[in-house]
Amino acid sequence: MERRDTAEQARIHALVLRACEGDREAFKAIIRLYQKKVFLLAFSFFRNHEDAMDIVQETFLRFYQKAAMFEPGKNFQNWLLQIAKNLCIDQYRRQHRKDREFLVDAEPEEVKYEWSGPAPDPTSSSDLKDIFGLCLSRLSERQRMIFVMRHYNQLHYTEIAQILNIAVGTVKSLNFKAIQNLKIHMSPYVGAQP
Repeated sequence: MERRDTAEQARIHALVLRACEGDREAFKAIIRLYQKKVFLLAFSFFRNHEDAMDIVQETFLRFYQKAAMFEPGKNFQNWLLQIAKNLCIDQYRRQHRKDREFLVDAEPEEVKYEWSGPAPDPTSSSDLKDIFGLCLSRLSERQRMIFVMRHYNQLHYTEIAQILNIAVGTVKSLNFKAIQNLKIHMSPYVGAQP
């Protein structure tokens, strides 16, 4: 297993080196390999397809600009997801500042606090997906991000800790809390006890 991981990292490093030298095919190959993971990370942050796609594009633009800064021997996926995470935080701060400005200017009746869509039907698989998405959006930003990185991107705790620059124990704790909170949020929809 370790030999395969080492061979895979060597292949990725070769692609990065070729992309640094201007090889478009290598750059496209890197995009194909990582765009879904970057999208899932960004989508976990914003729960909005367009915002997530903006982050994906910006992440690969930054990669193209900073590819020469990547240190061989490091985990490329972690490095790339760190770029995406930083872009998400920056975008979130910009949007949050705009939202606060909007709330200050808005009349109280213009601001809706509750989800006002139709009641989802938990027996429908698409509604269950919507319910899960709604419950996932109720998690704190860090819990949601760690849950997505662990369960959608299938990253190891150590990789998540490196990307987020926090302790492995904190990652494990936040993932556990995310799962517990998801169970609580899901229970009214699926009839289970929290």
